[in-house]
Amino acid sequence: MFPLAMMPLSVYMFITCAAGLCLGGLVNWAIYRLAWHQRDISPWGPTPVEAPPRTFTDRIPVLGWLRLRREHSLHGRGFWIRPMAIELALGLGLAALYWWEVDQQGLVRQQAAEILRGAINGPFFLAGQVAPEGILLGMFLSHALLIVLMAAASFIDIDEKIIPDEITVPGTLLGLLLAAALPMSLLPHVDVRNAPPAVGEAVVLPAAAGMGMFVEPVTLTAPNEWPEQLAGAPCLGSLAIGLACWWLWCFALAPRIWRGRHGVGRAVKLILRRVLREIMRAPLGVIAWGGSAAIAAVWWWGPVAWVGLLTALVGLAASGGVVWIVRLVGTGALGREAMGFGDVTLMMMVGTFVGWQAGLIIFFVAPFAALVVGLFQLLLSRDDVIPYGPFLCLGTLVVIVRWADFWTPGLQGLFSLEWLMPAVLLVCFVLLGVMLFVWQQIKNVLFR
Repeated sequence: MFPLAMMPLSVYMFITCAAGLCLGGLVNWAIYRLAWHQRDISPWGPTPVEAPPRTFTDRIPVLGWLRLRREHSLHGRGFWIRPMAIELALGLGLAALYWWEVDQQGLVRQQAAEILRGAINGPFFLAGQVAPEGILLGMFLSHALLIVLMAAASFIDIDEKIIPDEITVPGTLLGLLLAAALPMSLLPHVDVRNAPPAVGEAVVLPAAAGMGMFVEPVTLTAPNEWPEQLAGAPCLGSLAIGLACWWLWCFALAPRIWRGRHGVGRAVKLILRRVLREIMRAPLGVIAWGGSAAIAAVWWWGPVAWVGLLTALVGLAASGGVVWIVRLVGTGALGREAMGFGDVTLMMMVGTFVGWQAGLIIFFVAPFAALVVGLFQLLLSRDDVIPYGPFLCLGTLVVIVRWADFWTPGLQGLFSLEWLMPAVLLVCFVLLGVMLFVWQQIKNVLFR
């Protein structure tokens, strides 16, 4: 592999920044063309009839928006500021992310240092290369792709309070494909093992350290080792788990309308009949059955790829399932839809990139910012409806960038207890339902 150190860091950051600016242009195109109400604002989209023809210069990231100010009479004053800021933020942000994840090894260095600090029972400063360059670069590319997808979804959600399937469906498929092709692109877990893990590589440490340490992905069973029961063929149980997660996602994509006027039984039958009809025809049928065949193929032929794919599938089901349950609990407590279903499919997409452990952490991190914004909006405009997707994306970004601060030995110990997290989630769901019901009564009294 071509060593990254052979070229100055500034060159790589410049290339990453330039790529980020171009990806920002793609995000702006998606914001205006994949929304429910399409708008001819992006220079890469159709040119408005009333506007003069657009040129190649108009399509240059950032600078092009300065030229497009001439269309302010069509789109409104200052319309160009936000898209220009998005492109700048992605360019500078992805360059900073490259510096943090690849050059500084921010997701793995602290984990390795914590292990060594505990081994020598004292302070320890870890310098030099910790993880192989290829692993760091794979993680960065995975996170950069996820950030681009989340940026497009967030701004569409802000504009229209919807998250289109045109973003989350391809994003989920890309996340699953990436996890199968490059399992090490998942979030990292550094640990001392008696033998090499199912997927992972030895950590590059000074010879004086004298320890066998590995960097591996945060798999389905992390921080515990990968068990034989979840291996690929011929273990049918692992295939059943993977297909169950896949079909849960397909069920979530199918149109469903709850019609409970004539009883729960009839409503369930109507939904199942509609879902069955959808999965027997294109496009959902192609996705559902084709994906099932692909999952079975990986299970049969790819032992290493199966670790990444099964981890991503369970991350999809668990991350989206938690938000789905919150949606049901909130709707029952408030007497109206508490959360759009786009938030569910958004978290399913995120789960394929980060796994179920990080998905649950995001579930607890995201509400903090949303609560502050929601309270201000309620006090200023008496409107308690806010798009939650951007806060899920913001929580995801925080968890990714500061992963070493979240994935500490203490938290790993909680995830190693198989019964603890389901119990904690059950208590949280009950408390959430009670809290939302009480809040709804208080709001009715204060604001009528």
